[in-house]
Amino acid sequence: MRISFGTVPTLAAAALLTTALSAQQPASPAPSDDTTAQAAPVHANSKVRIVRLSEVKGEVSIDRSTGQGFEQAIANIPIIENAQLKTVTGAAEVEFEDNSTLRVGPDSLVTFPKLEMQPDGVKLSTIALQQGLVYVSLLNTKDEFTLAFGQQKVHLQPSSHIRLQVEPSEARLAVFEGSARVEGPAGTLEAAKKKTLVFNLADPNAMVVAKNVEPDPFDNWDHQSSDYHKHYTGNSALAGSPYSYGASDLMYYGNFVNAGGCGTMWQPYFVSAGWDPFANGMWAYYPGAGYSWVSPYPWGWMPFHYGNWVSCPGMGWGWQPGGAWDGLGNQPTALGTGGMPVKPVKPPQEPGGRGYVVVNQKPLASSFGSGDSFVFRKDSAGFGVPRGSLGKLDSYSREAIHHGSSSIPVYSIYASGSQGGHSHVAQAGMVESPHPGVAPPSYQNGAGSSMERSAGGSQHGYSMSAPNSAGHMGAPGGSPSGSGSGSSHK
Repeated sequence: MRISFGTVPTLAAAALLTTALSAQQPASPAPSDDTTAQAAPVHANSKVRIVRLSEVKGEVSIDRSTGQGFEQAIANIPIIENAQLKTVTGAAEVEFEDNSTLRVGPDSLVTFPKLEMQPDGVKLSTIALQQGLVYVSLLNTKDEFTLAFGQQKVHLQPSSHIRLQVEPSEARLAVFEGSARVEGPAGTLEAAKKKTLVFNLADPNAMVVAKNVEPDPFDNWDHQSSDYHKHYTGNSALAGSPYSYGASDLMYYGNFVNAGGCGTMWQPYFVSAGWDPFANGMWAYYPGAGYSWVSPYPWGWMPFHYGNWVSCPGMGWGWQPGGAWDGLGNQPTALGTGGMPVKPVKPPQEPGGRGYVVVNQKPLASSFGSGDSFVFRKDSAGFGVPRGSLGKLDSYSREAIHHGSSSIPVYSIYASGSQGGHSHVAQAGMVESPHPGVAPPSYQNGAGSSMERSAGGSQHGYSMSAPNSAGHMGAPGGSPSGSGSGSSHK
């Protein structure tokens, strides 16, 4: 027996996260008195974009431009024009449609003043860094990407990879790959590969070109994240699909399996036949579009916007690609048992309405256990498992499903220190990455890094524990329910 949601329906473009996005295409001008002369129609740029918050580590908040102010940031939340992203002792990654990424370091504030698409399909993105640290990795794309700070605008070229630091009196633009064109009061300047531009923010005309790029404590995090996307997207079975957006997470956190009469489907690791993909998540309200389902799982972007979920006897739930892209994640209710929770109906402005409505029916996460160990848990579906750094997950998954959990020794390295007069210190939740095994001697003596352990599950900014009496999620970085003891089998 096969139970299916059916193919996700195509939504009207005006309903696709169009907060205050009315009148996207103004009416054509009326014809002139000369009946032989026809006025050309005017096509405005569309605000319909598919941009997501792809990773949350530690304390991160977002103002989604919905009138609710800053709220706790959740992985896979859609980002719309005029949104603001703020990190404290955390970091975040934003992924664009072509798999280009923006990574935001701690103590940073980023705004999104322009997220548009031209009638020819070219996407226009302007990101403004108010303070802190960002990295941008662009693919070989036709889209236009502008990074603004102070009175300067940085136009990035295809295949560029840059780092921008904005402090109260100074900004530093480092180009790792590609090139950038900087426009400001002093004119236009080209920044070439392996060069750094230094700006005096009190005097926009004062600028120095350095010969080399100084390393920063967070460079390793940035390069590891870039390599993660390149490796797992390139090896993805969806690499040739127009919807390969988010495929790297699918390939790391699960695989495609033959489900017999149900055909081939993708399943996350660490799930049994009793796992429900809609048991945990939240509804997020967007004016003009209503509530959108947001999955907190690290792979939970593409499967909740494209294709269909099926329940196969003996195999449980799995995802099959196909159909049309649904930017809101409003899949229809499943036939039979299970499926999406009931969608809220009251917007935040009405009594009892909230911007976030959390669903925690079966909260469970993998997390750090006692001592220097990491515990993978059955039916956690990868929640709490850090991206890429723990190697292949299939063997851990088999053991966790068979025994209930699987535990491995790990060591965690924080990015901390000060180089070149610029200090970035990562605190709880901002772990660079945990690694399997025992820390090498170079780290055991504290050289350049500090050895600490973050709270389990905090790297995704969503605690899979029961919501409080008001129905809100736990504080960022809160420990998930069911913390482990670190033993190998339970």
